[in-house]
Amino acid sequence: MTITMKKMATVLLLTVAGFAANAQKKELTDEQYFKGSFKGITQALPIASSWLDESHVVIKREGKSFVLDCKTGKETDYIAPEVKMGSVTVKPQVVTKSGDLYWRKNTEDIQLTHDKDKETNPVISPDSNYVAYTKNNNLYTVNLTTLKETQLTTDGSDVILNGYASWVYMEEILGRASQYRSFWWSPDSKKIAYFRSDDTNVPVFTITDGTGQHGLVEKERYPKVGDPNPSVKVGIVSPAGGATVWSDFNEKEDQYFGMPYWKPDGSSLLVQWMNRLQNNLIIYAVDPATGAKNEFYTETQKTWIDLDDNNRIEFLKNGKGFILSSDATGWKHLYYYDMNGKLINPITTGNFTVTDLNYVDEKNLIIYFTARSKENSATRDYYRVNLDGKKLQRLTFGNFNHAFINASPNSENFITTYGNATSPNKMALVNNKGKLIKELGDAKGPDYDAYNLAKTELVRVKSDDGLYDLPMKITWPLNREAGKKYPVLISIYGGPNAGTVSDAFQLSGTQQWYAKEGLIQVAMDHRASGHFGKEGVNYMYHNLGDWELKDYSTMVKWLIANGGADEKKICITGFSYGGYMSCLAVTKFSDVFTYGMAGGSVTDWTLYDSHYTERYMGTPANNPDGYKTSSVLNFTDKYKGGLQIVHGVIDDNVHLQNSIQLISKLQDAKKDFEFMMYSGGRHGWGGNKGLHFQNLKTKFIYKYLLEKEVPATMLK
Repeated sequence: MTITMKKMATVLLLTVAGFAANAQKKELTDEQYFKGSFKGITQALPIASSWLDESHVVIKREGKSFVLDCKTGKETDYIAPEVKMGSVTVKPQVVTKSGDLYWRKNTEDIQLTHDKDKETNPVISPDSNYVAYTKNNNLYTVNLTTLKETQLTTDGSDVILNGYASWVYMEEILGRASQYRSFWWSPDSKKIAYFRSDDTNVPVFTITDGTGQHGLVEKERYPKVGDPNPSVKVGIVSPAGGATVWSDFNEKEDQYFGMPYWKPDGSSLLVQWMNRLQNNLIIYAVDPATGAKNEFYTETQKTWIDLDDNNRIEFLKNGKGFILSSDATGWKHLYYYDMNGKLINPITTGNFTVTDLNYVDEKNLIIYFTARSKENSATRDYYRVNLDGKKLQRLTFGNFNHAFINASPNSENFITTYGNATSPNKMALVNNKGKLIKELGDAKGPDYDAYNLAKTELVRVKSDDGLYDLPMKITWPLNREAGKKYPVLISIYGGPNAGTVSDAFQLSGTQQWYAKEGLIQVAMDHRASGHFGKEGVNYMYHNLGDWELKDYSTMVKWLIANGGADEKKICITGFSYGGYMSCLAVTKFSDVFTYGMAGGSVTDWTLYDSHYTERYMGTPANNPDGYKTSSVLNFTDKYKGGLQIVHGVIDDNVHLQNSIQLISKLQDAKKDFEFMMYSGGRHGWGGNKGLHFQNLKTKFIYKYLLEKEVPATMLK
């Protein structure tokens, strides 16, 4: 027998053995595939509902509540304390009813406003004596003792916004969670800081839809690359009224302001200032009485600095300093500063990324934080370290992704929910020395091993330049056969520092169905996804689209060489930045990617907003080559596969204009493609149109990758 024949015999024996093993297992039913019912295969974990103190936590399991003693690990029945009528004081809140604001005080609703105008973002002062809000782009307060309404600003208009953010500030700096709010109470409730935005010079972008007899028209102040930005002033005003004190900045300067921070005693307002190039951050301490400013902290990077809604500063309660997070070294770490902005010492160092500052134990000078694991960037771990940066200790355990940490009020104990790509989640109680006290639950059901489930695993692929071990999460086809080629579906986002690959367990009916149908399902992250710190993300500077797809191509080639991937059926899909990736993949990188499904896509970066785009790309004036090589529109001649283009008609984030220009280029080049737009759709949509969109993608997968009819049960 020749060596080749021996290898064939071995493969045959392994395949037969594999079939024999699988034949002994149950197959999923249509009920499980299409209704997501995995009873017996997986099971619910307990719920840690509340901590009673450092050593006792209430656990809910199978409809019953228990008190877990963290010192002994014992559980006793939980008896909720009796609540007597009137014994509990409900924290005051403000609600909107019938277009007006009401103060909900215990069980009574007291009306605060009495007009037809819309009030937005009501926020009660820390001392509960006032509520502040915006109306007609002016800032107002109501005194909750006298119920007197006071108008704090008077020049609000369609272009002058007081306490209400301009679009680009909401979307890119303050964050969507702000709901356009741009005012902040001082801790002592004596002052309100706010942004006054002047949109006069910001170009208007017109958005239209075909609804009704005359259609819909929206006009949006939207600065695109190189356009004038809003002119912003930072004001400080008393809630009782009076003149605004303006911070000592030149509003005509080309600049940005990030979310300000009040010092805990209200003595000054820390204002984050950044230049238009976004590579220099200066935090100024502003005197609320005069508006005078002094430099408090400064940071410069060769690429860019993020100015977003994430907390950069956390003050210590003892008033002796604050903790600042920065990625200036190439990795995001924590630093200890005194109250004058002088660095005392780094708290964390090394080639790993701190993701959250969980708790500061000021009595014992210990910091608790979450970070991407030093051993596996696709996992999270919980750590402690002394405030002086010494005695770093990993508190979590094993080769697991500790995705959710629920710590006691002073972090003496914590509950971790953990697992990995091949292991259903578990839950455990651990103390702050890293000792496992008790396993609390396992999501692996009693029938898990009895079923024939598709295998999901995390693999690492060496980048072409040998610098990075790129993470890729794969769900393999069920009953995969050696020597057979399988189509590939790659689901990505791809934006800077926005990786989606985690070493976490995943089980869904759609995932298992596509595995049964013979589809290799993949999520992959490139060097700039955040796995490799800011050091890796910096590769995107002035060069969006290139390194991402080079690394994706490397991983696809690995799948072809090692995973039985069919090189003629490589499909990539994503929305927003993921749509951009999909469009660029089937044009500029069409030698690797044959199919794409792209939703809400940027197709040329000159069409997107100033703050996001210029952060990475600069401007066409200082980076002309980068704008050329990153534009999908410049590579339509290389398109040769299949592309599904989808867009919301009134998308106010990534304008429909992007897809229209791509479609026009493809038409001029006599290229075939699919296009669908959704009336009323913004940057995403739901309802029946959302189901239609899901069906559209399903049909594309079956037509081009699986090459057969779509089962009726797969359609929504």
